Amino acid sequence: MTIEKDARRYPRFKASKPVLVAWRRGTEKHVSRVENLALGGLFVYTQDAPAVGTSVELLFNAPEGEVRVRAIVRNLVAGRGMGLGIVSMEPEHRTRLDRWLKRLAAEPKHTTPKP
Repeated sequence: MTIEKDARRYPRFKASKPVLVAWRRGTEKHVSRVENLALGGLFVYTQDAPAVGTSVELLFNAPEGEVRVRAIVRNLVAGRGMGLGIVSMEPEHRTRLDRWLKRLAAEPKHTTPKP
């Protein structure tokens, strides 16, 4: 029996209020709900998930302002959504996201358990 370590570099958190994300693949635009998020990625509920490896652009609102990132579809959960890995963002957007995640970390019971 092997024990697998969680490959995530950053802990994921659930926001206390629903978070919506606008995402775009080419010219297709969508809005979906976020299940959890981290500095390194997020899980988005959608029935319209693109294939693993597809690049998408995301926009969501953090308490300190908008956050824009580029991400790659890392995995799909049939009938549920997609796991995205963040691959780039501007430094000011990273700062906004990091501050928001630190706030979430300070709230009780908002950490997503590791699988």
